[in-house]
Amino acid sequence: SFAYFTIKDRLPQILTRVIDTLHRHKNEFFEEHGEKGVEAEKRAISFLSKLRNELQTDKPVTPLEDELPDAALWNQYLDYQRNLSDGNGEPSWFQSPWLYVECYMYRRIHAALAQNPPIDNFDVFKEGKTQNFFESQEAVIALCTYFQELLKNIKDLGEKQLQEELFKLLQVSLWGNKCDLSFSAGEDSSQKSSPLQSLEHMTPYILVNDLEKLWSLLVNTKKRNTEKSSVRVDIILDNAGFELVSDLVLADFLLSSKLADEVHFHGKSIPWYVSDTTKHDFNWTIKQLQSANHMWMSRCGINWEGNLKKGVWVYRDHMFWTLPHDFSSMAEVAPDLYADLQKSNLLLFKGDLNYRKLTGDRKWEYTVPFHQALNKFHPAPLCSLRTLKSDTQVGLKPGQGEQIQASEPEWMVNGKYGVVQFYAAL
Repeated sequence: SFAYFTIKDRLPQILTRVIDTLHRHKNEFFEEHGEKGVEAEKRAISFLSKLRNELQTDKPVTPLEDELPDAALWNQYLDYQRNLSDGNGEPSWFQSPWLYVECYMYRRIHAALAQNPPIDNFDVFKEGKTQNFFESQEAVIALCTYFQELLKNIKDLGEKQLQEELFKLLQVSLWGNKCDLSFSAGEDSSQKSSPLQSLEHMTPYILVNDLEKLWSLLVNTKKRNTEKSSVRVDIILDNAGFELVSDLVLADFLLSSKLADEVHFHGKSIPWYVSDTTKHDFNWTIKQLQSANHMWMSRCGINWEGNLKKGVWVYRDHMFWTLPHDFSSMAEVAPDLYADLQKSNLLLFKGDLNYRKLTGDRKWEYTVPFHQALNKFHPAPLCSLRTLKSDTQVGLKPGQGEQIQASEPEWMVNGKYGVVQFYAAL
């Protein structure tokens, strides 16, 4: 399965890169913290080398031994996995659900640093996220320029034009989720041209396209809501870099067009899945835009900083987003987060990992309805904006999946296809 290759090949490569990153920062740790920094780096590397060996030799998954706030929940989840195996031995790296062991690896990477002060706040993935941002400068400039030009006459746009612009920016945010940032069929690994130019060419690759339903929800919510109550949209973020910028532009458009009054962003509380957005990444990105020597980029950054200060944008993280649980257990495991999401008028879930957690990462039949796969998870109307990078997909028309499979065996994992999949309970 694709899961097997991920665990066997990709995860050890990620661990090797993490170890290499720590090696390369050895002098920096020494300059900042003296011998203590170097000792901490050695301990972290030894911890990670042991982890890589456990993974590659299919050892049993061991309980977490750190004192971090989420350790008890992780260890309870391991017991739950043990019970699932019906006494067929301990859950191990190759004999356990992919979603679980992949999340577990990132949690162990976090422990390797968190348990080794004074380097406990070092983000081993930060360099990659920073590089990704700078490599897609041209696309960021193109998007910020387009958006600032759009803002000049947004007040004069009719409903039809507003809808067209919303659909464009939702699609930029959807395809921003492509891991290689290349909208133009893989010709280049960084996003060089304006992502807006290739949208029409990309439309046929959206397998489930619920843009119209999203629009209806936003417009009707706006009409229903009187002056008293504000319309709130929540974006559950995925990657930093260009994708985050595309999410911020979308959020600004929702406010500027008065389709929403406030936007809440949800990021990860610890470095996660290499490029996921943390609070540091979120603030860093806005600061980078602010200080850019490009008029429209810095205008975006200044406005966005203003949105945060005014409280119409809110950034928050919660430990639940970096637990191994799928979202159907949120109400039980993180009732505070579930209650907060219930206050939203629309939840936008970005990316593949969120989709896997929405659908329980099971090998569903393609035609199983989306709401069935959600397994009663429904704090508010929700929509997944996701490019396919793992082999789980629901809500397709009969024969649709099989037809693509016949000509493109890799369709579920190559990032070429996407979904805008919406569910609002009646």
